Amino acid sequence: MTDTVTRQFVTQFDSSLRLLAQQKDSRLRATVFDRGTIEGASFTINNLGAVEMDENVTRHGDTIWSDIDHTARTVPMRDFFKALPLDKADIPKMKVNPVTGGQYMQQLVAARNRKIDDIIFAAALGTINSVDGTTGPYTLPAGQIIAAGGTGLTKAKIIQARAIFRANETDDEELFFLWDSLAMTQILSDTTLTSADFMAGKMIQEGNIANKWLGFTWIPYERTTVVGGVHTTAAYAKSAIHFGMGFEEGSVDKRPDKKNSLQVSMAGSYGAGRQDEKKVVQVSFQ
Repeated sequence: MTDTVTRQFVTQFDSSLRLLAQQKDSRLRATVFDRGTIEGASFTINNLGAVEMDENVTRHGDTIWSDIDHTARTVPMRDFFKALPLDKADIPKMKVNPVTGGQYMQQLVAARNRKIDDIIFAAALGTINSVDGTTGPYTLPAGQIIAAGGTGLTKAKIIQARAIFRANETDDEELFFLWDSLAMTQILSDTTLTSADFMAGKMIQEGNIANKWLGFTWIPYERTTVVGGVHTTAAYAKSAIHFGMGFEEGSVDKRPDKKNSLQVSMAGSYGAGRQDEKKVVQVSFQ
């Protein structure tokens, strides 16, 4: 005898839309110097060189002048746009409307935040040009780079990075260190860690970034550079990176040219540049 009861079984469809695992908030924007709203296609970062005092050995002697270096770096603004459509005829067929429910906009805001972090991270380690082209382009010198050297992110490398900031007299402001999941695994597996180091690492892993370790505030960031199994991250002072926003707009519109489909969009213009190489250390590990 065939059991026909199963034909009457029904399926209850989900009444919510849930976002897949992803970074939703900007992790890096609060760690850099915010220049606010930018008017124009780019903005500049102006620097003065250091000077040293001369000993005065001649009474009533002539004034001896010394020129001071004035440099200006340029940061181009980059424009971004993303739109998510929803056909008007599809809405009555759906149990959940992701436009009115806000899920489409939530995804776009999360994408915006990740893009901002990408721009800041690239500015920390990348190249920046001068305004007039007579100096630069500026790249991180060898003294600011800690190579992978066939090892992971060890306590020794972190101490080396901290020592570079001290040697450059750039440790008088908050220092940030970006770490990913591999870095955390290697840090907690480092046999040179003391019990205090291990507990600090555990607090960082749990997201308690208000606590510092080895002079750094630790920021979780999975979008580090990975090439051939070598991960590259950045440690920097807050004033090392300047960030600016030109405009930003999120909207929900009806598209008459697309049979009145709904369109959720996010647009924005962003830029970031490195102010001083001595305030950034590049760290690689594998």
